[in-house]
Amino acid sequence: MLLGIRTINVEDVSKSILNHSARIQWDLLSTVGFAVEVPEAYVDPVTGLSGSGPSYMFAVIEGLADGGVKAGLPRDLALKLAAHTLYGAAKMVLETGTHPAKLKDDVQSPGGSSVYGMHKLESGGLKVVLRN
Repeated sequence: MLLGIRTINVEDVSKSILNHSARIQWDLLSTVGFAVEVPEAYVDPVTGLSGSGPSYMFAVIEGLADGGVKAGLPRDLALKLAAHTLYGAAKMVLETGTHPAKLKDDVQSPGGSSVYGMHKLESGGLKVVLRN
């Protein structure tokens, strides 16, 4: 299976008749974003993670923005800040190769708002819901 962010194409790349076609698709996907080749057995997990994941992240952006509005920010500013916050966090994971748990711990101050917020998210079962 060939997977590219923004596009997904599933093909059995092991069949020789499709190898040329698969290579062309790989080259195309690689030029417009992240592309990865995964075994066919990963189709369902990839669909759950990368296919449904954007919906979950949109809900996170919406929730963060709602919190910003509740704190007094205009909605358009709150949405931009929330979206760029997720973008920056994702970029840190990708560029540093550091595990997200370490990055999370690194930005939290003892007794600070991040620790308090994470406690609320974890007591609400956020990680469990995302895992399942």
